[in-house]
Amino acid sequence: MGILKDFKAFIMRGNVVDLAVAVVIGAAFAAIVSSLVDNVITPLLLTPALKFAHLDDIDGLKWGAVKYGLFLAACIKFAIIAFILFLIIKAIHSFDKKKAAAPPDPTLAEKLLTEIRDELKKKP
Repeated sequence: MGILKDFKAFIMRGNVVDLAVAVVIGAAFAAIVSSLVDNVITPLLLTPALKFAHLDDIDGLKWGAVKYGLFLAACIKFAIIAFILFLIIKAIHSFDKKKAAAPPDPTLAEKLLTEIRDELKKKP
């Protein structure tokens, strides 16, 4: 059980969680950039090919057809991934708040020091 407790403490550290979120968001954003370049920008650079494309031929074209639907799908996937990560991070923070909300009982030394402080305040 000690290993599981240590693993949980390792995972719940802010640095590990932040790094995991950064990797997932980075991968999802890379998909958006790739889709933007492949499906929107590059075809627009090849506009002469658009003049000869018919709606029936768009799926068969390698270049020239602006496929904005694929770009929008990548944006929607990114939004869904970001929202799910938001919910996960919110749940992690709520567990941390519950744990941090209950302060530990004072130790014997702290109790004695408090009593000494209180007695010193009473003396003129």
